[in-house]
Order: sequence, then structure tokens, then C-alpha cells
Amino acid sequence: MYARRRYRYFVMMGTCLTLFVLAWGVVRLWSVPVAVGMCLVAMVIPPLAAVVANRRGPDDRWWDDPSGDPKSDEWWDELDGKKRPGRQP
Repeated sequence: MYARRRYRYFVMMGTCLTLFVLAWGVVRLWSVPVAVGMCLVAMVIPPLAAVVANRRGPDDRWWDDPSGDPKSDEWWDELDGKKRPGRQP
């Protein structure tokens, strides 16, 4: 899952860079408003790429998931003030 997210991130950032370079290197010679529009589109891509790169996948472990170590999970539950069902205090 991580490799797929990283690939999508680099594709999006490459598209952003390509749009920006083409806008001011080539397109501005024919139409400045189109070049500005391309830059506006390129401006929106980096935040979206960051969201895509940091999105949690279905197989990713999240910070509050049990680790599998009962002692560690019990310790964290105590710190968080949680009681797990089926456990005696």
C-alpha cells in the first residue's frame, strides 16, 4: 500500500511541476491567461498530493490499534483511561 501511495504522490507532483514549467516556458508565448490558469491548477495539486500520500489504507495500522502485546496494550489503556471488555480490573 505504501508503494502505491508514494507512486501516486510522485505522479501528482510531477504533473504539478510539468504544468508549471510548461505554463511559463511554452504556453505564455501564446496566451498568458491560459498560463495563469495552468499555474492555478498546479497550485491545487500539492495539497491534494499530501492528502493522498498520508491517507490511511485499509491494511495500515493506526496509532490506537492494539499492538498485539498484552502488557503494552494494558499499559496504554491504563494511560488513556480505557477499560477493555472482558478484562478484570
